[in-house]
Parts: sequence; structure tokens; C-alpha cells
Amino acid sequence: MPEPELLIPRSLADVDLRRVPVLFSDVLVIGSGVAGISAAVEAAERGAVALVAKGDLSKTNTEFAQGGVAAPLGPDDSPDRHAEDTLAAGAGLCEEAVVRRVTAGAGEAIERLRSWGTRFDESDGRLALSREGGHARPRIVHAGDRTGLEIERALIDRARRTERIETHERTFVLDLVRNGDGRCGGALAWSEGTGFLLFAAGATVLATGGAGQVYRETTNPEIATGDGLAFAFRAGARVRDLEFVQFHPTLLYIAGAARVLISEIVRGAGAVLRDRGGVAFMKEVHPDAELAPRDVVSRAIQRRMVETGDTHVLLDLRGIPGASGRFPGLAAVCADFDLDLARDPIPVRPGAHYWVGGIAVDPDGRTDVPGLFACGEVASSGLHGANRLGSNSLLEGLVLGRAAGAAAAEERTAPKRPEADLRVPGRRTPTSGTDLNETDLLYSMKSLLGRLVGVERTEEGLVETREMLRFWSRYALTRSFAGPRGWELANMLTVANLLTESALARRESRGVHFREDHPARDDAGWLRHFDLLPRSVRTGWLAPAVAAGPVPGRIAAD
Repeated sequence: MPEPELLIPRSLADVDLRRVPVLFSDVLVIGSGVAGISAAVEAAERGAVALVAKGDLSKTNTEFAQGGVAAPLGPDDSPDRHAEDTLAAGAGLCEEAVVRRVTAGAGEAIERLRSWGTRFDESDGRLALSREGGHARPRIVHAGDRTGLEIERALIDRARRTERIETHERTFVLDLVRNGDGRCGGALAWSEGTGFLLFAAGATVLATGGAGQVYRETTNPEIATGDGLAFAFRAGARVRDLEFVQFHPTLLYIAGAARVLISEIVRGAGAVLRDRGGVAFMKEVHPDAELAPRDVVSRAIQRRMVETGDTHVLLDLRGIPGASGRFPGLAAVCADFDLDLARDPIPVRPGAHYWVGGIAVDPDGRTDVPGLFACGEVASSGLHGANRLGSNSLLEGLVLGRAAGAAAAEERTAPKRPEADLRVPGRRTPTSGTDLNETDLLYSMKSLLGRLVGVERTEEGLVETREMLRFWSRYALTRSFAGPRGWELANMLTVANLLTESALARRESRGVHFREDHPARDDAGWLRHFDLLPRSVRTGWLAPAVAAGPVPGRIAAD
């Protein structure tokens, strides 16, 4: 008997747009991290911008980025050398032209941030540069271990001082809307104060970040629920390479503590990974030991945990002079749990960190939906390939966010009220006395993905995951939710399904996608992207279709 097909509703809310208040702008930017604000500021030089944030403007993945911005500014460095390291990490799937464009724009991006008031660490009057795993040279520009927080502060200040940017905080975007000609015409949103409202725009830029919250262990904040990926797919956009999810090797793992990322800069400064017996195990795994690529370190930790039967390993900073002063953020968090960096190794384990794949875009952020652009973590730009090189993500947001904002503003049409009806025929509402326990379902999904679609994967585990996700989806995605909690659950279920389909399709190991049953990289058969396209099943309902995308070097929207 064939497995039931996965059905995804075209929209989350049954809303007649003719009855919803509308706000007009030239460009709508959804997301207020480094990519979103970079896009908004650039677009505002050409027109009026509505900048929409799910929470407060500052509550983004950017705020939690501790490491820094990769920029080839050292005396023995260059954009070409930075590009070579990026291409090597990407395992054959980078788009070389995009890589070289981004690394060439790094110097200008850093100077732009400094002109906006960003305060980076300096040494002897020059920018201090650190080294991270995968980088052959020190090229990480940082502000202690709170670089993202400092960059976000400067970006928000710039956005608030830009007259043609109107900000809308604590506003949940449910779905994109399309005009009669198929062009993206803006988005349907909801806020507690106003209820449903429609943002009508001449062009729309998505910068909604990743979806780390589909996993139980993640460095991402609570808002990272894959909303942009889900509603772009529902609107007809193709998504690419979602099997590539980067896990950060060192996530603080203490019962009762928030899962805090411990920056790679800490290992770059000399911190050592040890098992519970005190053995420094990375030297036997890779020549670069603790500075090996993140996927290598994550798998080494995972395997050591399995071998020792532990839930974590230890990160030892005791050999770093003045560690608490060098890493005050980490020291403060650890002090809350009576851990002293000079005395105590820190318990760590891998956690979902960055979605390398995303919405397929061209070098200026165009998707295959007219009028819709994407940038930053939600996009698959070609920069990262199969594995993101550390600290390239903030750089991507700065360079390609700016490019997407410019392209969107230049190619916008006159905004108009879309006439689309988002009501989905056949959607169910609860009919029994027992309502859906959203918390229980979400916890079960997170645990399932962590076990079977995590650092290492198998065909058997992925098939089991697909069956379970489709079972949950048959009763969760076909019902009507009344608020953000349910809408987030629907988005996370959608993204989890797409991730699992992509991971099943790629029967090899490449970059951050590791299949225990196919452990080798296979360039002869699998050196290509994988796309998922929304196929219309019937009015109001979609299903994903897997297709082989272009080989690297030929990225283009239809």
C-alpha cells in the first residue's frame, strides 16, 4: 500500500483579504537581523520600506552570533585566499562567482559597519583578527564574544535613524500573497494589537533566518522556527539543499541552562575538547584538532559521547591565561552555574546552528517567484555550498543583504492590494473535546529529528522520521490554528518534512550531511543541488516534489 502523500496547505489562516486593513510600501523586508536591516537600509535609498520583525528588532540570530565577521584584512591575506577556504569548506557545491563576490566585498562591509558605529576589538590601533576552524589565516573581526550583539546594536540604530524605514515589531507574518499576475504582492501578518493586517508592497525581501528550533538542542533563539522557509514554499518558491544543516560542536549543556553557543574563537584561543577521562581526542581525528571544520568536530564529539555513554564532552579552557577576561559573556553564564573557567572544564555537545540550504536565489537574491527576494540564512545563495565556513554568515548578510535590497527596490512595481483569497477548502477545525496538545507534539518532533536527522543519518532512520512526520502532519497541518503558537508548529512541521525529504534524496556524505549508510562523498553521481518544488495537488493544497537542481556554477532563477 503506497504511503499517504504529504499535503501542505497553501496558507495558514482562512482570511478574506478584502476585509483586512492594508499598509502600502515600495519594499517590504521581513526580518531584522544583519541581512534584513542591510537590505532595508539599501532599499530605503530608493523608496519607502516597511521592516517587519517577529519579535523586538534585536531578537534575531544575529544577536546570538558570538564569533565574528570573516574579512581578509591581514597583511598576508586576500579575498582570493578567503575564497579558496570557503570553496574548500563547501565540498564542491559553492557557486564560485558568488563566493568571490562576497569575499571581495568584505573590506567595504566592515568599513560600512564601523562608519555606523560598530565597535570592533583592536590591537595596536588596528583591527584584531582571530582564526577559526577552516580558515587558513586569522581573519575574524570581532567584538569580544558578543560580536553579533554589537553589530545588531549598530544596525538597529542605523535603521531607526533612516527616515524612509517604518518598523513593525512583534508582528507575525503568516503567508506571502500573490497578485493576479503571479507576482508576490506582500504578506499577510498578525499582531496582538491589530489582529490581521496586510502589507502590500512592490517587492518583498525575506530575511527571516533559519529553523534551528525544529531540534531540541540548538543555538538558535526561540523565534527561529523556519517561518520564512515554510511560507515561501507555500507561495511557490523552490527551496534548495535543505539536507545541509550545520551543527555547532560546542553548545553549553547543563540541565536547566539555556543552550548557549560557545564560540569557535574559544577553541582558536587554545581550549581543548576532552572526554570524561580527560583524554584530548581531537588530535587523533584531524590534523587541525579543535580547529578542524565544524562538521568534523561535531561528528567526533557525537561518536565520543556514544563510545563513553555520556550526554556530553568537556571543553577545557584552563590552559588559556585570563580566559574569564577574554570571554566575559561565557564566564558570566558559567558563573550562574558555579563554573569557573580557570578551574572547571565546561560540559558541551553539538546543537543545530545554521541552515546552509534555503530558498533558491540568484546572486542578487531573486527567487523564482516574481517580486520575491531572499537573503541571509533563509536563502541558498551559493556561498556556503554543503558546509558553511565559520563567520561567513554575518558577511553574507552584509554583502548579499545589501544586494537584495538594492535589486528589490530597483525592480519593484507599484504596490496594490492583492485580491487573493487565502481560505483553504477542506481545512478541519477541532470537533472533539480533546484539543491538540501542541507542546507535546513539538517536543516529540524535536526529539525525533535530533535522534534520526541529526549529526549522522541513515536510510532506516530517515524513513522512520518521514513516516512519523507524515502521520503528525495528517492531523496537524490540515487543521486551522488561531494564533502564533499553532502557526509556528505548522511551519516547523513543514520544514521538518522538507528537510527529511532532502536528506533521503542525497545518498552520499558531503559537507554537513553525513549518511552512515553512504559514508563516502560521490562526485560522479551527486555533485548537484537538490530542489524541492511545491506541486499543486488541488485548490489550496500542495505537495513537495524532489528535483535535481543545477550543478555548481550555473545558478539561475526560472
